[in-house]
Amino acid sequence: MLRLVQESVANARRHAAGAREITATVRTARGTVRVEIHDDGRAPRAIGRYRGGLGLIGMRERVHLLGGRFTAGRAPGGGWQVTAEVPLHRTGAT
Repeated sequence: MLRLVQESVANARRHAAGAREITATVRTARGTVRVEIHDDGRAPRAIGRYRGGLGLIGMRERVHLLGGRFTAGRAPGGGWQVTAEVPLHRTGAT
């Protein structure tokens, strides 16, 4: 999950025009760890056509490999938000 935070902060610094603040929150509850990264900048308009790297794709793949859920996109109050939730223990593990 640390790598996800690192990549999200790097992406915000690189792509969030006018961002003054980047926050990262990590919580555990009900057998999961949840990470939220939010910036207050302006997201690129052509996010679907951006070809500069594989940051979001790599983050999504890492989270899914761990059995988790991942979202990234414009935040309701402005800026950009990345959210990941991963189970602390895999189902069936002893």
